[in-house]
Amino acid sequence: MVILPTGGLRMRYGAELTGVGVLAFLALIGAAMGVDEPFRQHMWVLFFTVAAFGVLLMRRTAFVPAPAHDNSSYMDDVIRYGAIATMFWGVVGFLVGVIVALQLAFPDLNIEPWFNFGRTRPLHTSAVIFAFCGNALIATSFYVVQRTCRARLFGGDLAWFVFWGYQLFLVMAATGYLLGITQSKEYAEPEWYVDIWLTIVWVAYLVVFMGTILKRKEPHIYVANWFYLAFIVTIAMLHIVNNLAMPHSFLGSQSYSLFAGVQDALTQWWYGHNAVGFFLTAGFLGMMYYFVPKQAERPVYSYRLSIIHFWALIFLYIWAGPHHLHYTALPDWAQTLGMVFSIMLWMPSWGGMINGLMTLSGAWDKIRTDPVIRMMVAAIAFYGMATFEGPMMSIKAVNSLSHYTDWTIGHVHSGALGWNGLITFAALYFMVPRLWNREKLYSQRLVIWHFWLAMVGIVIYAATMWVSGIMQGLMWREYDSQGFLVYSFAETVAAMFPYYVMRAAGGAMFLLGALIMAYNLTRTILGHEREEDPIGGKVATARPALQPAE
Repeated sequence: MVILPTGGLRMRYGAELTGVGVLAFLALIGAAMGVDEPFRQHMWVLFFTVAAFGVLLMRRTAFVPAPAHDNSSYMDDVIRYGAIATMFWGVVGFLVGVIVALQLAFPDLNIEPWFNFGRTRPLHTSAVIFAFCGNALIATSFYVVQRTCRARLFGGDLAWFVFWGYQLFLVMAATGYLLGITQSKEYAEPEWYVDIWLTIVWVAYLVVFMGTILKRKEPHIYVANWFYLAFIVTIAMLHIVNNLAMPHSFLGSQSYSLFAGVQDALTQWWYGHNAVGFFLTAGFLGMMYYFVPKQAERPVYSYRLSIIHFWALIFLYIWAGPHHLHYTALPDWAQTLGMVFSIMLWMPSWGGMINGLMTLSGAWDKIRTDPVIRMMVAAIAFYGMATFEGPMMSIKAVNSLSHYTDWTIGHVHSGALGWNGLITFAALYFMVPRLWNREKLYSQRLVIWHFWLAMVGIVIYAATMWVSGIMQGLMWREYDSQGFLVYSFAETVAAMFPYYVMRAAGGAMFLLGALIMAYNLTRTILGHEREEDPIGGKVATARPALQPAE
C-alpha cells in the first residue's frame, strides 16, 4: 500500500508557482500576438509542466512509500526525491544516447524535424550531464553536507525549491532542444529565459549549501564540502558569463551573444572545459571523498594530499580551455597556454586518484566481497585514465591527429561513463538503503550484474571509438603523390559503420546495467529482501562445538 508522505510535498511553493506562472502566461499572450512559433510552443510546454507540478504539489502525491520513522534531524525527504530523479534521468539519458548512436549507424532513424541527430545529440548530452549528473550532485551534496556539518539544511523549504526548480529547468531545456530552441553554441545551451530561471535556482542552491556550512555544529569543514562548494560557485560564474546575451524580443526565442568570433569561441571553451573540470570532476571528487571512505570503513588515506589536490586542481583547471581550439584563429600563445596547463593538470588529478585508491589500504579484500567497493575502485581508475589521456590529447602534435575525430568521443565517454557514471551508481547504492532505513540492498548479485554490464559496455564503446578515431585522423591526412586527398569525406564516413554499430552495442549494455540498477533500487525502496549466498566466499556451515582435551 502506498502511503502519502508526511512532509515532503506540501503547498508551500506559492512563490515558485507564481514566478513560473508569469512565464507560463506568456503562452497565452503569444497565442494572440505575433511571436515566433518555437517560442509559442515552448511557452505551452511550460504552461502544462507548471500545471502538472501544481497538481502534484496540491495532491501531495507520493512516488514511493513513506520511509520508516527517522529519528535524525536531517532533511532527507528532498534527497530521497533527488535519488529517484537521478535514476530516472540516467535511464532517459542513456536511452537517448543509444538512439543517437544508432542514428549515426543507420541515418534512416533520423526523424524530421524533432528527432534528427542535430536535436537528439544535445538532448542526450544534457540529459546525462545536467539531468543525471546534476541531480546526483544536488542529492549527494545535500546528503554529505548535513552529515559532515551535523546540521539540517539551511533555508527550510528552499531546498525543495532547488529540487523542483531544477526539474523544471531540465524539462524546459530538453523540450527546447527538440523544438530547435538553443543558442546554437557547441554545447547548444538553452535560450535566454531558461538560462535566467536556472540562474535563480542555482543561486538558491548556493544559499542552501553555504548556509548549512555556516550554521554547522562540526568546527572542521570536511574536504568533500570544499569540492562541492567549488563546483557550485564556479558553475554559477561559468553559466552567467557564457550565456551573456541580448534577447531579440521578450516574446521570442532568439537572442544574440555579447561575444563574437574568436572571443565567443574562447568563452565557449572556457565554459565547456571548466564545466568538465568543475561539474564533472570537482563535484564528483566531493562524492569520492565521502562515499569511498564510508563504504570502505577506512579514513581518507591522506587528508593533507586531499587539500593539495583541491587547491592545485581548481587553480590549474580554469586555464585549460584553449586546448580545444588548437589550429584555429585563437592566438598561438593562448593555445600553448591551454596546452601547458592541461599537461600540468595530470599531476593533481593523479594525486586525487592515488588518494582515493589508497583509502582502501587495509581493506583491499572488500573488492572481492563488496561489489559497491568494486564499482568505486573502477570509477577512480577511469578517472585516472581519463585525466592522463586528456592532457596527452592537448599536446598539439597529438591533437592534430585526434581533434574532430571519434577518438575525442571515446575519451569523453570513458571519463563520463567510467568515472561519473560508476561513482554515481555506487553513491546511490550506498544512500538508498540508508535513506529508506533498509538493512541492505535488495540484491547484491544484481549489483554485480550491473557492474560487469557497465564495464564491458564502456570498454567496447571506448576501445571502438579509439580505433575508429585514429583511423579517421589517418584517412583525413592521407595524400597521394600529387598532393590530393586519397579519401573523400563520404568514404571516411562509410568506413565508420561497423564501429558505430559496436558503439551502439556498448551503449546498450551500459543502459541495460542502469535498468537493472533502477529495478534493484526500486525493490530496495519498497522494502523487499532477497535471500542470497555470501559473495566472494562459501556459505558458512555450522561446526560442532570443540571439546576440551582430556
